[in-house]
Amino acid sequence: MEKERSGCALTGIMNERGRRFGGEAIIKSIAAMHERSNGLGGGFAAYGIYPEYRDLYAFHLFYSDEKVKGETEEYLDRNYSIQKDEPIPFRRVERIKQPPLIWRYFLKVKAERLNEHHTLTEEDFVVKTVMEINTTIDGAFIFSSGKNMGIFKGVGFPEDIGSFYRLEDYEGHTWIGHGRFPTNSAAWWGGAHPFGLLDWSVAHNGEISSYGINRRFLLNYGYHCTLFTDTEVMVYLFDLLGRKHRLNFDVIAKILAAPFWDEIDRLEGFELEFAKALRITYSSALVNGPFSVIVGYGRGMVGLNDRLKLRPLVAGRMGDMLYISSEECGIREVCHSPDKIWSPKAGEPVIGRLMD
Repeated sequence: MEKERSGCALTGIMNERGRRFGGEAIIKSIAAMHERSNGLGGGFAAYGIYPEYRDLYAFHLFYSDEKVKGETEEYLDRNYSIQKDEPIPFRRVERIKQPPLIWRYFLKVKAERLNEHHTLTEEDFVVKTVMEINTTIDGAFIFSSGKNMGIFKGVGFPEDIGSFYRLEDYEGHTWIGHGRFPTNSAAWWGGAHPFGLLDWSVAHNGEISSYGINRRFLLNYGYHCTLFTDTEVMVYLFDLLGRKHRLNFDVIAKILAAPFWDEIDRLEGFELEFAKALRITYSSALVNGPFSVIVGYGRGMVGLNDRLKLRPLVAGRMGDMLYISSEECGIREVCHSPDKIWSPKAGEPVIGRLMD
């Protein structure tokens, strides 16, 4: 059987003034692209949903059983002050089968633990926690670890996953959604999109043929790929380049979807030298293969596709609202007459930012 290489649905909705709205819109948008999924994965990321805990890290975890949960909580209790923990609310949905234990924690890093790891920032310490739990505690998986945001995902069609997690009960200023059509990896709850680390979340359509070299490059900076899918490298690349190296999204786009050398050779002056420096310095961060991604973070949302535009991506604006989707129908389903709608060029980022 020939593989389907154009599947997966992406959608993102953001209010750039920070106005919060319910999860019904993102579910309606992703459901309009139902045929781009096959029921083996769906998920959402939402920002601004935990205002009462905005200064705490919100960890969302999957557990295989209560024993693993107890072991993980011992680890968390040694390193964090647990302000609140509870099962993530859900409702029974007929097509959602055998969910794991799904729990959330609102945490503050213990000062004494940071003092013991004085070379790490607080965010680095959280990254260390995610990597350690996901690689050393079998049956435990942190799939969301940011502040005032959360990822909700699982095995099923995305509209069923949205209903399962009762997303209509949440309000956020930015939502991204994903409907999965897996080609190279197994379907499991942790392998559904979006993938997250700190407040980054990434929904991806396509294949990353450079996964091996990207993974080895990231390992040099302490990022361990454990999720059996190529998409994982994308969220770590955004964390490394955006948070650690403090690059803006226009520069990150020039690294991940770098222009070809013949294009660079046609540049002049500073643009030529800068493009050459990026290609040389970050050669192992170049993402090859057909892809489009929508990236959420605490202050905004970004859309990007590969340097040949081998995967679709459409953007639209209506007043303070920014929409990004795999297809125009994903936008028009929730915004019938946008002020502007366009198809970004290959490697050209669509950037939405919260207004101060």
